Amino acid sequence: MRPHQVAVLALDQVVGFDLGTPPQIFNAARDDRDRRLYRVRVCTPGTRPVRSSSGFTVTPDHGLELLAEADTVVVAGISYGARVLADGTVEDEVRDALRAAAARGARVMSICTGAFVLAAAGLLEGRRATTHWMHADNFRALFPSVDLDPDVLFVDGGDVLTSAGVGAGVDLCLHLVRNDHGSEVANRAARRCVVPPWRPGGQSQFIVRPVPEVAGTSTAPARAWALERLHEPLDLRALADHARMSVRTFTRRFREETGVSPGKWIAQQRVERARHLLETTDLPVDQVARHAGFGTGAALRQQLAAALGVSPTAYRAVFNGPGSAGAARPPGSRPIGTRFAENRKA
Repeated sequence: MRPHQVAVLALDQVVGFDLGTPPQIFNAARDDRDRRLYRVRVCTPGTRPVRSSSGFTVTPDHGLELLAEADTVVVAGISYGARVLADGTVEDEVRDALRAAAARGARVMSICTGAFVLAAAGLLEGRRATTHWMHADNFRALFPSVDLDPDVLFVDGGDVLTSAGVGAGVDLCLHLVRNDHGSEVANRAARRCVVPPWRPGGQSQFIVRPVPEVAGTSTAPARAWALERLHEPLDLRALADHARMSVRTFTRRFREETGVSPGKWIAQQRVERARHLLETTDLPVDQVARHAGFGTGAALRQQLAAALGVSPTAYRAVFNGPGSAGAARPPGSRPIGTRFAENRKA
């Protein structure tokens, strides 16, 4: 089986963490025989060395010709001093190579300020996108025709995807692995990298209210308790009681820590549990619904349609049917999970 070809584009002042994320995550994605599902290579214009924002030089093995054969092109974030952050333009050869890759059907994505490069190449025109919240005002001034949403971790537009800063690049790479090969492969990759396996793209970037580290005030134990009981009725009072907080305090702190309300968070976790069961078991839909806490198959169908835009049967057909790993989608269709990734915080 030919591995999915990933080209990571590094420009001058590349952010080291952003550059290292795609190789780390995609190379950790293996099939059940421990074979790599992706081949990741780094390129720069003219195969020239570029300086990173962390004080080291990146010496690549490839030039922009790598973009002409890649299935997925990733533009790593760049730091202050980069030309595109100042005037919204990139070198002609970079612009042309990115446009050509997108035109022939390659999937194109950015991490953090890499969105500036995609916008400068004209690939975000009229699209919804995100970048690091600290750069939002500058981005809007340079690219007013892009529908920028700086309140989310990532936006999956199908063929063009963007993420916020640093850790959100990890989330987006795992999201792609999950869409390409299912939750089992993505979860194994996350465990190999020792990172959280899943955060929804619509989760907040936490830009408004930093949460003080005060002992005994976290809602994390209540969330862990709830995850063990998703199949049971869970109400706000029970969660608050477990956290030994009033409902009002618990609700406020929960939203500060997760970016969403307790009710929406539980619904998200139940959808994720249902996805996992649909992918990895042959349980009837009604039983999946009960195990995930939706009660009935009708309720599961309604929730999955709202979150992902598909029915349980259609979802299972992609990820749990014959040859499901990396199964092709109908031409022009959007990846399963796109609508979920684009949900805004409650």
